[in-house]
Amino acid sequence: QVQLVESGGGLVQAGGSLRLSCAASGGTFGTYTLGWFRQAPGKEREFVAAIAWQLSTNYADSVKGRFTISRDSAKNTVYLQMNSLQPEDTAVYYCASRSFGWATSQRSEYNYWGQGTQVTVSS
Repeated sequence: QVQLVESGGGLVQAGGSLRLSCAASGGTFGTYTLGWFRQAPGKEREFVAAIAWQLSTNYADSVKGRFTISRDSAKNTVYLQMNSLQPEDTAVYYCASRSFGWATSQRSEYNYWGQGTQVTVSS
């Protein structure tokens, strides 16, 4: 069983930055592919970014050039650095994991999910 705990959310003004963290426990971190998804009120959960166990990355078009996903195996943690934040980035951000595989954007491919962290961007 994999446990995922997100942190780092908060309130930021448009144009600002935040770094989200997701600490993983259980299993072998080096074999995980990890993703970030987000869900705004009244909308479906959508893909944001993913980093595969072999370090390839994948981003949603809406965040390319603004967000960066990375992982630290020594800390069993995946990060999402978010720059140039806009009000439309406001959502609950979720971390997810799957064993091996590539950095897919498909929500159904991920087996474990965190509880989420709220990001609010004011205009």
